[in-house]
Amino acid sequence: MAAVFGLGNPGEGYALTRHNVGFRVLDELRSRWRARPGERSAEYREWVAEYCGKAVALVQPLTFMNESGAALKAWRERRAADDADLLVVADDVYLPVGFVRLRRRGSSGGHRGLASIEAALGTANFARLRVGIGAVESQGLRGYVLDEPAAAEAEAMQDGIRVAADAVECWLDEGILAAMNQFNRRVRREASES
Repeated sequence: MAAVFGLGNPGEGYALTRHNVGFRVLDELRSRWRARPGERSAEYREWVAEYCGKAVALVQPLTFMNESGAALKAWRERRAADDADLLVVADDVYLPVGFVRLRRRGSSGGHRGLASIEAALGTANFARLRVGIGAVESQGLRGYVLDEPAAAEAEAMQDGIRVAADAVECWLDEGILAAMNQFNRRVRREASES
């Protein structure tokens, strides 16, 4: 079973914040695929669907961002899942709003949710899809990621969420290399055009 693990913070107060882009990508996929509710525990909520003939779990941690690894660990205790079939979706302050970047492995880049996932897995060798939320001075980072974007930025972010969902579908259908070639190239092309 493939798993798309979207990072964010649970609760209505966080729903539209920049940090919850991972949750919102899951929402987009749930809607597209008409995913049905799966298991739910104190640590996570799951929806299940089929895409391109593959069973897919959409998993949302309920442990808050910095403890995302605990949710993944709890989910994996109940599901047989290989690291190669895992894609983690997270926000990224180093990418412009709405841009996406896929990697088959890498570092957390200072993202505490990704660092928690790495600690739980004992490796950084898992695919990750980063969705840009725009840059900010490091001293204002916490407030920035926990704020909701203004209207114009929210529209660009929603476009990025749709592109990220497209990238997830490409990853499932064609694999990580094809998805990286298609979607990372798109980011470079758009950046060079602006």
